[in-house]
Amino acid sequence: MRLRALPFVVLLGCAVSGPVGSPSRGDGVPDLAGAPAAHVIVHYPTGFGHRITIRGNGAGLSWDLGHDATWTEGDRWVLDVLPKHTIEWKPLFDDATWAVGPNFALAPGQTLDVWPTFFHGHGRLEDRPDLDAAHDVVVYLPPSYDENSTESYPVVYMHDGQNLFDDAQAFGGISWDVAGALDRGAADATIRDAIVVAIANTAARIAEYTPIADPSYGGGGADGYLHLVADQIKPRIDHDYRTLAGREHTAIMGSSLGGLVSVYAGVTRPDVFGLVGALSPSTWWDGTWIIPRVASEPTDPVRVYVDSGDSGDSQDGRADTATLAQAYRTRGATLDYVVQAGAQHNEYYWRQRVPGALAFLLGPRYTGTR
Repeated sequence: MRLRALPFVVLLGCAVSGPVGSPSRGDGVPDLAGAPAAHVIVHYPTGFGHRITIRGNGAGLSWDLGHDATWTEGDRWVLDVLPKHTIEWKPLFDDATWAVGPNFALAPGQTLDVWPTFFHGHGRLEDRPDLDAAHDVVVYLPPSYDENSTESYPVVYMHDGQNLFDDAQAFGGISWDVAGALDRGAADATIRDAIVVAIANTAARIAEYTPIADPSYGGGGADGYLHLVADQIKPRIDHDYRTLAGREHTAIMGSSLGGLVSVYAGVTRPDVFGLVGALSPSTWWDGTWIIPRVASEPTDPVRVYVDSGDSGDSQDGRADTATLAQAYRTRGATLDYVVQAGAQHNEYYWRQRVPGALAFLLGPRYTGTR
């Protein structure tokens, strides 16, 4: 008899839906003849006495009756089928509760690992005053975090943290709604579940977010700030949460001066931050000092997102930011460069663009073998 801990299962008002598309009928018994074997592996801790079933529209699967997957060590539920073409399928908890999000696809011969969520539709926030005395730090945990303990997550470190979640705290009364963007991305599978570490700014914002001094503004303390993020906060996050700690899973993101320091982090700490998001970055700082630095850096980020608007008094720095994007492009970086027509330099527009930035840096719902 296998003994396992019961899962943390709480309904948080999410809409749990059935299959997407036109179902085809079947008897619930997979067809194991006529095509290369395909393997479904569902990672999920059900707790003793529960089961994971699979429904689908081919290879003998049905949308009407689930076929039991087989539990294996490490809470891996396995089902082997022989689809003759790509089919759609979806796991269920106890053959009663559908996994949240769209159907999965399975091709002949494919092995597909998935980490589903059945009962959570919203992430949650944790205040972490213990991480740094000078900066308020809030951690967003995605909808699946408490439910599926088999899952580990990429991490996004974001500046100006007080602007990210709560309109009442945000500058100008408009937050970026990062939690909402990630919750929706998890529900429709367009953004991979991720942990966000939101680090609020302080009165030293200009100094901390700028790599060198500008004759008109001073500054130049970014190395110290990035040491705090990379060498003090990040190790604690990796210890306290189920993270994917490598550079290819670690993003740094911000806007304006926060965009500038994110670009700088990509060139000075590429060992830590492989994903860089710069919304309306202050490329003008000290005569566009950052652009040749990007052009000369020997280590490229894994992926880079750069954007701007094109309106307002400064046209949101469009010309300089286009030059920055070209520096990345010339280096051959995997780049998404966006110009939002009519957008100005403020939270209202960054809120509109952050879902696309997160989707590019993190990718869609993860499937595959880790």
